[in-house]
Amino acid sequence: MLRGKTVLLGVTGSIAAYKIASLASSLMKKSADVHVIMTPNATQFITPVTFETLTGNKCLVDTFDRGFTFEVEHVALARKADLVMIAPASADVIGKLAHGIADDMLTTTVLACTCPKYVAPAMNTHMFRQSIVQENLETLKRHGWEVISPSVGRLACGDVGEGKMPEPEVLLSYIEKELAFEKDFLGKKVLVTAGPTQESIDPVRFITNHSSGKMGYAIARMAMLRGAEVTLVSGPVHLTPPPFVEMVPVTSAKDMYEAVTSRSPEMDVIIKAAAVADFRPRTVSEDKVKKGDGMMSIPLEPTDDILKYLGEHKKPGQVLCGFSMETKDLIENSRKKLEKKNLDLIAANNLKVEGAGFAADTNVLTLITAQEEVSLPLMSKEDAATELLNRVIKMM
Repeated sequence: MLRGKTVLLGVTGSIAAYKIASLASSLMKKSADVHVIMTPNATQFITPVTFETLTGNKCLVDTFDRGFTFEVEHVALARKADLVMIAPASADVIGKLAHGIADDMLTTTVLACTCPKYVAPAMNTHMFRQSIVQENLETLKRHGWEVISPSVGRLACGDVGEGKMPEPEVLLSYIEKELAFEKDFLGKKVLVTAGPTQESIDPVRFITNHSSGKMGYAIARMAMLRGAEVTLVSGPVHLTPPPFVEMVPVTSAKDMYEAVTSRSPEMDVIIKAAAVADFRPRTVSEDKVKKGDGMMSIPLEPTDDILKYLGEHKKPGQVLCGFSMETKDLIENSRKKLEKKNLDLIAANNLKVEGAGFAADTNVLTLITAQEEVSLPLMSKEDAATELLNRVIKMM
């Protein structure tokens, strides 16, 4: 995902410095070219050898180290970097960068960088809250830096409050958001539905389906990485929400219908990947519920048809995509749904194909429009989401 991208990590004197080894390792697994610059104080918490072993590149500390190739090292690395992240960032280095002070290898290099720059403060709560530190962070923001808010929790000093460096996976998500994909969806508003809905029978039982939400969550994440402003309307699932996405949790089909239809007029793209329950128990008095042989017969009524409403109220230029899950006559039934619901695209999913379906991390889709049918091979749901979004962007 980050192949061909150069990430420069700046590590300063903080107990959180050891966590950046995990970030460097994760970036290498994503095929990034990772370079690390440490302040002298940072070397008291973790050694340069650790980063050199993980990245395969020399870890820079001393501005006047004579072990370089013959070039102005800090300028050469600044030109090469696609992104700079200083994490953990001490109050000292934040203050230097905010006022253009370059007195070590890290500040000298970073001030020569023209790429996107991120800073993740990590320090004692009271130090972080000092007005001068906050002013320095605001100064960095004014000069184009993105400041990653620290986490709240128990600090190494024993205090409890804000000041913890976010976990490496959070820092990685910022880097991926910036570098992973071309931002061809920038400025587009995308709404994705995911997961199942639940229709209550009584306070204990409900009707639902086997949807895991994985496909919808993958679509939301990939659209975000391509620059879209994403809203994810999700039924009850056991998944970690994708970062930088507006989450709208819902339970019933009615909840999802209201959440989607109220937001649909402002959306450029709507992708309904949720497996909404088709029926809900009809409200009846207890004496109308049929019982026999230990079984209950509960009267049902159809739930609201979200795609039907969206197709009937589609605004000019809006792209509407649905999913079709079939066990037979895949193409024929999916094309009927495409036409009946006034969709631009439908992703047909044959539940009998190995590797496709709800709970798997892979899928097998056929993407159908009025003009074509594209059968995708077995692939990860994120790759399938990418292929689907490739078709969507061509329609816009």
